[in-house]
Amino acid sequence: MAEDSLRVGVGGMMSSGLAVLLNDEDAKESSSKSRIVPHFDYSLHRPLERTIEYIFGLPEKSVSPLDGGKVDSSLVRAVIKNQFSKLHCELDAKTSHREGISVVSHGVVALEDYSICGEIRIVKPPLVLESLALFSSARANACIWKGKWMYEVALETSGIQQLGWATIACPFTDQKGVGDADDSYAFDGRRVSKWNNESEPYGQSWVAGDVIGCCIDLDCDEISFYRNGVSLGVAFSGIRKLGPRFGYYPAVSLSQGERCELNFGAYPFKYPVEGYQPLQEAPSRSSFGTKLLRCFSRLLDRPDRSLADTLSRLRRFASVEELFSPVSRAICDEFYYILEQDRLLAEYLGRGAFLSFLLEIFRTQAPHDCSSLDRVLDVLLASPLSHLIFGHVINALAFSCKTATLTLIECPYSGPYPYLALACHLLRREELMVLWWRSLHFEFLFEGFLSCRSSNKHDLQQLMPVVWWPGSSEDISHESSMGFTISALSEAINKVEEKQRNLCLLVIQFIPPISPPQLPGSAFRGFLQNLLLKNRGADRNLAPSGVTRNSVLVSLFSVILHFLSEGFEMLKSSEEAVRHNVGFLHRGGQQKFPLSLFLKNDPHRADITRLGGLFSHISKSYPTDDDQEEEIMRWEEGCMDDEHNRVTHTTEQKPCCCIAYDTDLTKSSKDRGKNTAKSSRGQCSSIPERSSHVAAECSGGSFSEEIEDKPSTSNQSDLPEFGYRPVRFMRTSLQESRVSSAILSEEELLDSLLLLYHIAVAPNFKQASYYMSQQSQSISLLEETDKQIRERASGDQLKRLKEARKSYKEEVMECVRHSAWFRISLFSRWKQRGMYALCMWVVQLLLILSKMDSVFVYIPEFYLESLVDCFHVLRKSDPPFVPSTTFIKQGLSSFITFVVTHFNDSRISNTDLRDLLLQSISVLVQYKEYMEAFENNEAATRHMPAALLSAFDNRSWIPVTNIFLRLCKGSGFSSLKNGESSFSSTVFQALLRDACINDGELLSTFLNRLFNTLSWTITEFSVSVRDMQEKYQVMEFQQRKCCVIFELSSNLARVLEFCTCAIPQAFLSGTDTNLRRLTELILFILNHMTSAVDDEFFDLSLRRQGQPSEKLSRGILLAPLVGIILNLLEASEEDSKQKQQHDVVGLFASMDCPDTVYCGFQYLLEYNWDGCVSGDDAYVKKLGQLASFLDHLVNRASSQEPARIEELFNKDATDLDDNTCCICYAGDANAVLVPCSHRSCYGCITRHLLNCQRCFFCNATVIDVVRDNEEGDHR
Repeated sequence: MAEDSLRVGVGGMMSSGLAVLLNDEDAKESSSKSRIVPHFDYSLHRPLERTIEYIFGLPEKSVSPLDGGKVDSSLVRAVIKNQFSKLHCELDAKTSHREGISVVSHGVVALEDYSICGEIRIVKPPLVLESLALFSSARANACIWKGKWMYEVALETSGIQQLGWATIACPFTDQKGVGDADDSYAFDGRRVSKWNNESEPYGQSWVAGDVIGCCIDLDCDEISFYRNGVSLGVAFSGIRKLGPRFGYYPAVSLSQGERCELNFGAYPFKYPVEGYQPLQEAPSRSSFGTKLLRCFSRLLDRPDRSLADTLSRLRRFASVEELFSPVSRAICDEFYYILEQDRLLAEYLGRGAFLSFLLEIFRTQAPHDCSSLDRVLDVLLASPLSHLIFGHVINALAFSCKTATLTLIECPYSGPYPYLALACHLLRREELMVLWWRSLHFEFLFEGFLSCRSSNKHDLQQLMPVVWWPGSSEDISHESSMGFTISALSEAINKVEEKQRNLCLLVIQFIPPISPPQLPGSAFRGFLQNLLLKNRGADRNLAPSGVTRNSVLVSLFSVILHFLSEGFEMLKSSEEAVRHNVGFLHRGGQQKFPLSLFLKNDPHRADITRLGGLFSHISKSYPTDDDQEEEIMRWEEGCMDDEHNRVTHTTEQKPCCCIAYDTDLTKSSKDRGKNTAKSSRGQCSSIPERSSHVAAECSGGSFSEEIEDKPSTSNQSDLPEFGYRPVRFMRTSLQESRVSSAILSEEELLDSLLLLYHIAVAPNFKQASYYMSQQSQSISLLEETDKQIRERASGDQLKRLKEARKSYKEEVMECVRHSAWFRISLFSRWKQRGMYALCMWVVQLLLILSKMDSVFVYIPEFYLESLVDCFHVLRKSDPPFVPSTTFIKQGLSSFITFVVTHFNDSRISNTDLRDLLLQSISVLVQYKEYMEAFENNEAATRHMPAALLSAFDNRSWIPVTNIFLRLCKGSGFSSLKNGESSFSSTVFQALLRDACINDGELLSTFLNRLFNTLSWTITEFSVSVRDMQEKYQVMEFQQRKCCVIFELSSNLARVLEFCTCAIPQAFLSGTDTNLRRLTELILFILNHMTSAVDDEFFDLSLRRQGQPSEKLSRGILLAPLVGIILNLLEASEEDSKQKQQHDVVGLFASMDCPDTVYCGFQYLLEYNWDGCVSGDDAYVKKLGQLASFLDHLVNRASSQEPARIEELFNKDATDLDDNTCCICYAGDANAVLVPCSHRSCYGCITRHLLNCQRCFFCNATVIDVVRDNEEGDHR
């Protein structure tokens, strides 16, 4: 039997069928006896009349024999309207009287203007709201005091919003809103609380795209809330009963920047709750309109209507096809007639029954019935009144995309897919595209189409009910189950992304029908520019109001990345590219970039900071002209790489984005879930996909054989049949014609792509990294707890361990779900390939433009930030995009060139950006394969050593120290037994040594900063430890601070050890300033490490959970001191014949603290070095050298002591006061500061002037230092 009702996604919105239309005495029969298929002998009646009865659901014999057997639309409409006035009266009579509610403004529920406190902006009429004030509140104009009522709130943002009910007595202020008074009740999903004067935990956290149902039951005096149709439970019970017209009003309170859409019943609820009525009554003719659509649905002679087909073959029915044209026109005429009569009906039906009607015909899952839908659209769009309904349909589709929920059982055609698919099909019709484009809210709706509802903890539990990770104790079936889940969700996301690309392509190819004539891409460019303009500042910690949903920006990033990476014909700018269908990022050969993207201060880029600072500031130093703005920069791919490192899309060896990988990196779909939940321990595998576009140019077909599941590109071949004008390729250079600048270029898209990455995608990758890291930690804690349970099965302790295990397991499961979701949505293989090619393209562009000062300073900062972040996201992807051995070598060696030549580039005004580059070096040199890339890079070996030495300052000393540590680690007494890899770089050690020897001034400055920094860190550490000891309390923050400072101190000491090993002459030759400062620093550290702080408290201050035991001891700081002393001794013995060699033993013996010297060195000899130094016996020999040094030191000090005592005894007290340096009290005051004439010893003055050019005593600027009996030394 044919369907007699319309399948809809909204319950309760349609009546039972088309009202009975009668034209004879049978009209008096009860409608309950109506039959879609008449049950009587058809021999007396012709099939034509029976078919009309079937279509309109009429009773038996209700249609009289038709004269001539012909049917036209006027006759059919007469059948429809025959009893229409009677029907209308019956509907009015049947309309129930709604008690317990009072609505102002003719039944239309809206916000009361006088109730608004704060500032509320209507983003899109009638009820899409945004708060512009810190806190805004408002009530609607509907008062209820009896019955069960509800309204829905669709969240545009997910911040602090209080949604609920309030009486008119509830005061609204700039700090209080709904739920902050006695007779007001609210739910806030951001804080997961309910509010009635005070807050209590309630409900679930909400996300953007959620639909919150706010229900009040005044029969039972209860208020409850629903999230996406799921009850959150009764929030408030026993609420106060109020009299007529003094009841409860729907009310909302929004924090600044929060947005939502209210639906009081102007259109059917997305998630209606049984028994609850909408505040706004449905239009009276909505039921009649719904029945007309059901009749239209019966007209379609579809394969699923088997009974109608059977009856047709038996000649009981005439073919429905014979009646399609006249009946469909008649239905449309009547449908549009009732829409004209009621201004509210079009929205109600367009966002309800009419949308469901189209979805039913089209089918929500593939294969879609495009032919049936096109037949219906041909009829519907033939009317000049079609705009009345289709504008609301487009609104409804955009809204549905924003609020659609991804459901596992519906995959892969779940979430926004059916609405996007229908939208793409509708908008291929030029008249509908024009209708959308001309609407006042084109861009708002476009954002809706690109939206995807986020998922919180509860949503992910529904999507991934079974969780597995390597090493888990779960059943083995969980592994395959989660694998299938990941595969299904991945396919669903791919389907949605495909339709988003199709929609964007339709907009790009659309040519607006305005004057002057526009070129393809102008509409998309306008949308993109306005979107970026609106989202200025979205990357700040506190984003401004009105910013777009993150999911919209991420979707747009994915669309543009696919266009540029996989290619599409619209934007091909060369015959070669068109022929091979190669994406912009993978073409190779000659590249070009219009400088106007940097040099023009367009409105959507006005506030963007450039590498040289603000545009207004740069333009004063580097003014531009029109000719320069229109210039195009051209270069050959790979021209900035070393010849032996050059890998491009045109060389024999291809970059990583275009090569085939090992089979373990390109697993088939049946293996996709095996590595699903591994963090750094082996995590969810990316879903492999193939790109035939890239393979065509770069790998000669091998790539397509290895990598599977390429995401579908839009089918462009069918576009022209829907009325689009053919697109002509514009190949005119910008210098030749400015007209072509109106064409949407790939370079424009690249520019927007980087900005979208910066403001939207990078934060998502950061969040993904957090969950993956947290997952690894939680798994470690869970495994440790399991181990303790096995070893300590006793009483209360076992109970506590089991409770801890339950908590850790929940954390692991949550992290596994989030990590898997991020991998599905962000880490697909085609995206990784595109991002890799993007990095290659951008770093080449930056290197080219760095040769032009007047252009380089205009480059936006986000180019550099996006490049660095994207590079490290790919590098850290787990499982890896490509093996780490080839990641840089095959395509990104130019990244090394860029970071080493620009981390101290003064043209980059933002020091944070320079730090970002420096930190990249610090991270990369931690890995052997990347260290080799640095050693093989000409720019790195030529520039990096001296640049690192000069970059060691108050700001950058930490990353520089880490780099030095990695370059020089593995040698010396401080080489740790555990925690270090054995590799270091002998290449850079030699280069650093040469840089120090060749530039004495650079070395002197570096050592001075190194001494000062190490002295400061030791002081800070000592003060922190003593502070905790005095309070006898170890605070977590102080403990963390102590650990960090102690580790930094040990790293600095190890760098100093390397200096004494590589360049001992810096301490043993020339002035004794460096050696004296080194000696004082060693004693300073020994004094603090061997002070009165007890060992137990010292170790407690460094103990942190999960940290290796060898990092808890003093040995990691004391070991470099031993190495420093031994290095100097060995160098002294080797160069003992040099006359200018300083006496190391003598300098230590001359210190005024012999007890500190002796106790310190004795402590080093007696210290237990097991576990702190290398495991062989070499350190025993070195300790023997240290013991010998201490013996010499004691002997030298003993021999000097009588002479020093006698010298001091014989000195006149006045002479002592006049001639002794008042800074160190160890040397004679043998130098004078000019011009102030204050005196001190030359050594103290020299050390002081390394850091400050002012006098110790009077703060005057020092211009000369005059030693006794010598000429002034001008400084």
